[in-house]
Amino acid sequence: MASKAVEKRSNQVDPRDEPSAEWGWHGTFPKATRIAGWLTAAAMLVMLIGNHRNAMEDIWLVGIAIGLVFLLLLDLRKRRTAWRR
Repeated sequence: MASKAVEKRSNQVDPRDEPSAEWGWHGTFPKATRIAGWLTAAAMLVMLIGNHRNAMEDIWLVGIAIGLVFLLLLDLRKRRTAWRR
């Protein structure tokens, strides 16, 4: 009997941890997050156009954009191979 109670509780979300669980919705926006990531990476590369005197700003913009694109591609790969695990 005690194992059933523990099992039932582990599947539910505690409203103290997640207040949205009280009114029935608990989730994320994975598609919107990915779209925002790609738009952010593109916007950072568009910021290269401008009146920069040094290359330091360009290095940071390109570096962060490359890192963001790498993480998005890693997420894409993880989503494609998730069913194999």
